[in-house]
Amino acid sequence: MLAGCGSSTSSATSASSAAATPSAAPSGASAAAASFPVTVKAANGAVTIKAEPARIVSLSPTSTEDLYAVGAGKQVVAVDADSNYPAGAPKTSLSGLTPNIEAIAKYNPSLVVAYQDAGGLVSGLVKLGIPVLIEPAVSTLDAVYAQIEQLGQATGHAAQAQSVVAGMNAQITADVKNVKETARKDLSYFWELSANPYYSATSSTFIGQIVGLFGLKNIADAADKASDAGYPQLSEEYIVTAKPQIIFLADNQPNDGGQTPAVVAKRPGWAVLPAVRNHEIIPLNDDIASRWGPRLPQLVAQIAQAIEHAPSA
Repeated sequence: MLAGCGSSTSSATSASSAAATPSAAPSGASAAAASFPVTVKAANGAVTIKAEPARIVSLSPTSTEDLYAVGAGKQVVAVDADSNYPAGAPKTSLSGLTPNIEAIAKYNPSLVVAYQDAGGLVSGLVKLGIPVLIEPAVSTLDAVYAQIEQLGQATGHAAQAQSVVAGMNAQITADVKNVKETARKDLSYFWELSANPYYSATSSTFIGQIVGLFGLKNIADAADKASDAGYPQLSEEYIVTAKPQIIFLADNQPNDGGQTPAVVAKRPGWAVLPAVRNHEIIPLNDDIASRWGPRLPQLVAQIAQAIEHAPSA
């Protein structure tokens, strides 16, 4: 599942028609350089940042990527233990899941960014005079762009943030447009979040909407129940009967399950699947597939390539 910590630990996000097509243009922050003090409206409400933050702590892998992409990397003094990109980020033992107020405060931050308000994070830091931005998991592409622009505005890099968003939007739009309609016609897919048990993501989730940009049919949709929140557990029998033509593996890295195309092909009964017969088992970068930051166009490009190579039904 899409998560701030980088793999399959986030709560589901709801469907939104706004992600049906890529955004036509960046929205939100002004293209002009941000001036301070500046007030931005994050998930935790309106947050005023009095001066350009010189010491930023990020407790969200996605926000860490966003901060470096907009040019605020030199201001970042500490990131959480799950922030593994970019390589030069100052990784620490800090946690966004179970934040330690005292440990965070030791970095003397002028801004803290997190994906959830856990353990009294916001109230605890506000008492110390430290502004906090909560940037949670998103449900639309527009929300992806808005978060990047907001972090640019909050850190003094509004113009560069808008440039990042424009580049992302242009690349995603081009990749979707360049896949021929005939190539994607009637194609079905299975998005594997985990195996034994098998969990997937429906079209109502953010990742489902990203794949939905291409018009593919999601085999998990028919199995979804309200209690699943978009992330149903599927039986092997259900998957085999559905006969997906493409399988996307978001659990192929060793710490996420190590499910490779070779492993999938050897599963009992899976040899009959079109995705297996046609070698359309696509191993993804699990981190990119579970985040919603500036590397999202790489995921879209990989999906586009898989569609172009897949035989029609």
